[in-house]
Amino acid sequence: MAELIWTEPAIQDLDVIADYIAIDNPIAANRLVQKVFSSIDRLQSFPKMGSCPPELPNSPYRQLVVTPCRIFYRIEKNIIYILHVMRGEQLFRAELIEEQKIHK
Repeated sequence: MAELIWTEPAIQDLDVIADYIAIDNPIAANRLVQKVFSSIDRLQSFPKMGSCPPELPNSPYRQLVVTPCRIFYRIEKNIIYILHVMRGEQLFRAELIEEQKIHK
């Protein structure tokens, strides 16, 4: 099984999305966070289950779609780094992923 490491910016991204949803529907926000964590946990057994982001062809980055979110991650050896979470309708900005420094 691979090890999962959430970067601080990715956790903050998910918090912002959940906080926004919680303004109108706290139960839906909680369900989304649970669904994201459940999906991310499956990466431990199936690290390549996510697709390559169309905006980043031939890159080491992968994405997992948990509607309404896109979760970007990278695999290094036996470690999966969760780098960025965004709403699917947002404009993708590669620099948000590429600037993430992975500390070993």
